[in-house]
Amino acid sequence: MGKLIDLKLLPTLAAKSDANWRRFLVKNKKKLEGMDLQVHALHDKISKRTDCLSCGNCCRTLGPRITDKDIDRMAKTLRIKTSEVMAKYLRVDEDGDTVFQSMPCPFLGADNYCAIYESRPKACREYPHTDRKRFYQVYELSIKNAYTCPIVYEVLEELTASNPAKGL
Repeated sequence: MGKLIDLKLLPTLAAKSDANWRRFLVKNKKKLEGMDLQVHALHDKISKRTDCLSCGNCCRTLGPRITDKDIDRMAKTLRIKTSEVMAKYLRVDEDGDTVFQSMPCPFLGADNYCAIYESRPKACREYPHTDRKRFYQVYELSIKNAYTCPIVYEVLEELTASNPAKGL
């Protein structure tokens, strides 16, 4: 595993690159649609050298949207009713989305292991989204996630460095 980016510095590093990443999107929007293979290769390379268990920043700071299927899976794993999952762990936010009542995630252990890993919400399963088909659809979300996730930060840094926006 490679050395993890200092999580205290990550928001500052991402803020310094944010404008460049946004310019890249503006200049390469059409080209980005065909870059999935390149983005996925970067994701694989960077994920292999990143130990998510030594980070856990997403589980401490990001509140995933929880679906009804997620609630059913969690209830089954926890061996409680879905209404108990709702009452004990979840709330409906101002946008009408179901989210955890508080962060960090109530299932995150001190060792950064997830107590319900096999039944974790879909949003957690898919994070950090850099291996997603049609990555261009989540590019702007990825900019936001780069402030939290070292993998996303490095993917965007390498992607924009290897495909500089012309005319900047």
